Amino acid sequence: MNIFSMWKIKFLSFFRDIFIYHTSSIEFRAKIFAAMLAVDNKIDECEEKILQELSQKIYKQKARSQLLVQITHEYVDKIVEKNELNLNALIKSIDSDIKDNKRFAYKINIKDLKRFIDCSEDEEIQIIQKRIIEFLQLEIKEFTSK
Repeated sequence: MNIFSMWKIKFLSFFRDIFIYHTSSIEFRAKIFAAMLAVDNKIDECEEKILQELSQKIYKQKARSQLLVQITHEYVDKIVEKNELNLNALIKSIDSDIKDNKRFAYKINIKDLKRFIDCSEDEEIQIIQKRIIEFLQLEIKEFTSK
């Protein structure tokens, strides 16, 4: 990616509420990914590769795809730095977003999220990630069955 593309992503990220169509949808998806990735307080190479693949699968436009990745990184950084957010608060935020906008439940792809579990060999991290998936499955069941 060239320097102009990187600058464009940073610019769009900073002003996303003004310039990006459906920013709430991108934010929601980033929260979902961040919940899975922040469990071990970092994004490793395997997780980054999956994140890139999934963002490109969701958004065919490269700028939107990269913006999703950028926002996901921002959420993970906020959790790792523990200055603005923790994993529990992020999960509560996801729950609140779905309650406010039930169509967000349809944007959760459990099969794709399960791919992140295979990136870690730490059983404790895998258990937490599986619990996050179980929570999301309950949210999907609750808000899509009505």
